[in-house]
Amino acid sequence: MNLHQFRFVREAVRQNFNLTTAAKALFTSQPGVSKAIIELEDELGVEIFRRHGKRIRSLTEPGKRILTSIERILDEVETLKRVGKDFASQDQGSLVIATTHTQARYALPKVLMEFTKRFPKVRVSIAQGNPGQIAELLTHDRADIAIATEGIANTPGVLALPGYQWQHVVMVPLSHPLLNQATVTLEEIAKYPIITYDKAFAGRSKIDAAFAQRNITPDIILEAIDADVIKTYVETGMGIGIVAGHAYDPDRDRNLKVISASHLFGNNVTHLGVKQGAYLRSFVYTFIELFSPTLTKKIVEQAMNNESDSYEI
Repeated sequence: MNLHQFRFVREAVRQNFNLTTAAKALFTSQPGVSKAIIELEDELGVEIFRRHGKRIRSLTEPGKRILTSIERILDEVETLKRVGKDFASQDQGSLVIATTHTQARYALPKVLMEFTKRFPKVRVSIAQGNPGQIAELLTHDRADIAIATEGIANTPGVLALPGYQWQHVVMVPLSHPLLNQATVTLEEIAKYPIITYDKAFAGRSKIDAAFAQRNITPDIILEAIDADVIKTYVETGMGIGIVAGHAYDPDRDRNLKVISASHLFGNNVTHLGVKQGAYLRSFVYTFIELFSPTLTKKIVEQAMNNESDSYEI
């Protein structure tokens, strides 16, 4: 048996048992993948996949246990590669950050500015997506770090570290009637059309839960995946916005005002996720601490050794 066979089995599962797609993802041929899997099954003496004709449909019971071992082996191989790279070049390499638009636009610029000053030879890439896509990039070893408010803390195999807390604000055009309220209520907000995040993003679950608890049905007329789109439509007068507080830039958003909504929607936590069991290069620890100063290398290592899916500091 060999690592190529292990990779073929893992990718076949990741691609929903489509060998043609798995072959494309691994830059090889479909017959080659099929042959390698059959040879591995012959060597092990059990079928890894259930088949219908020539097509594989699902994992057998022994196949599920074999897949677990394969993933562990391939993770260790990846760790060996990273250890070698780390000791060969302490201050160069690549760092892939999977995150949402809001984090990339508002939370990361200052962090990356400082990081690139310290590590000018490290090539940084930002892969944007929704929380589910971000977590998948991390668990499939296509990203070193994942950053998002939703989703990461509930993903198996991901250690979610609390990065920072934030609150929602209500964003309105200048001279909007809500600006005359000493303290806004959910009932007052619900009188206006609302523009806010898509259900998978930026604490939207907290917004929905707050209205549901009061048996209020808000008039959400537009959902978007990033704050810039929300602000654009609020400026047109289409409705009021509910956005993350750190998405407001008083210099750029001169046609808008914000109203605190922390008393309505509570606190949100943006998590920084790393794959459990992964080997983190030295500059990755530096990035983590720049993003959240409480997450020192010692704290992160303790959290990883704790082997919990989420970690509270």
